[in-house]
Amino acid sequence: MLARDRFFTIIITIVIALIAILALFPLFSLMISSLRPSSELMRNGITLSIPFEQLNFSNYTYIFTEAGNYWSWYINSILISAASIILCLFFSSMVGYALAVYEFKGNRFIFILVLLILMVPFEILMLPLYQLMVGLQMIDTYLAVILPMMVAPIAVFFFRQYASGLPKDLMESARMDGCTEYGIFFRIMAPLMLPSFAAMAILQGLSSWNNFLWPLVVLRSNTMFTLPVGLATLLTPYGNNYDILIAGSVMTILPVVILFLFFQRYFIEGLTVGGVKG
Repeated sequence: MLARDRFFTIIITIVIALIAILALFPLFSLMISSLRPSSELMRNGITLSIPFEQLNFSNYTYIFTEAGNYWSWYINSILISAASIILCLFFSSMVGYALAVYEFKGNRFIFILVLLILMVPFEILMLPLYQLMVGLQMIDTYLAVILPMMVAPIAVFFFRQYASGLPKDLMESARMDGCTEYGIFFRIMAPLMLPSFAAMAILQGLSSWNNFLWPLVVLRSNTMFTLPVGLATLLTPYGNNYDILIAGSVMTILPVVILFLFFQRYFIEGLTVGGVKG
């Protein structure tokens, strides 16, 4: 029985390793292509072949020394993503926590509204949001990108489900000790919700970092563009800078990898919503 279990474990490990290798092929091809000259890319496209005699770091040299707007886009994306993560985690966790632990009139109705908004595509909400940003005179500002993402329905739902599994006895004990409701949340419940914060930080960070449509709508000046919008401007009817575009795309992967490595300890635990060890 033990030998059979070990055999199946080896087979599953091999299958998962093969799937992982296949999933990494596009990334490998992208990294190799970022080291190739533009003429070679236009001639043969993105391939898995490795032309060692043509590989060089000229594309990255150009990004680090001459592509001034690229670093403006990079800083814009970092600032917007960081602000979106912090604000979304702060407000969404409070809303989800309140819907999970407090019984008040309209609780279930508000939760149903959250689910309904979750089912509405963003493209439908984009026009009224744009009119709101115009009315608030926030077009071409960081706030125009950040404000609509401050309270995400998926984050509210996620935190509500996680907070539903927290032990309520801790809240009663804290109240008996004279702790306020805000103190209960920030000093007792929030530390218990750290895995959910980590998981949602990764998911929200990916969403904000890769967001293309909304920044494209509300941002105007070239220096305010985020990375997805800025890199898209490299493709024009008069010439396509595929070499710079691909090298720039490789550089955009680094913050996402760092974010995952920083929070990976809690990621799986955070996705296992409602599990509380007693």
